[in-house]
Amino acid sequence: MNPDELRARTRAFSLRVVKLVQTLPKNMIADVLGKQVLRCATSVGANYRAACRAQSGAMFIAKLSIVVEEADETVYWLELIRDASLVKPELLAELIDEAEQILKIMASSRKTARN
Repeated sequence: MNPDELRARTRAFSLRVVKLVQTLPKNMIADVLGKQVLRCATSVGANYRAACRAQSGAMFIAKLSIVVEEADETVYWLELIRDASLVKPELLAELIDEAEQILKIMASSRKTARN
């Protein structure tokens, strides 16, 4: 997968999470979890874009490290939303899978860049 495809994929992922958050119930728990997942998921795409513009290898690795951290945190918040029964589990399964795939891709890319 090339950088342009990954930029598009992380952006599409962010938009899917935006749409998910819009469907959450209107209560304190959903508000807190929704804000957390929204921050993390949108940060994945934003920081990947920043990594693509890195001016050095060290900066690229640092930005990818942020992407890995945010992707992992996104998985955590999505799982909490699922486990708190705020959304039907089957509706979140594909989104959690996409977050895990992005996490694996970014972690692998970071490892390759380090070597």
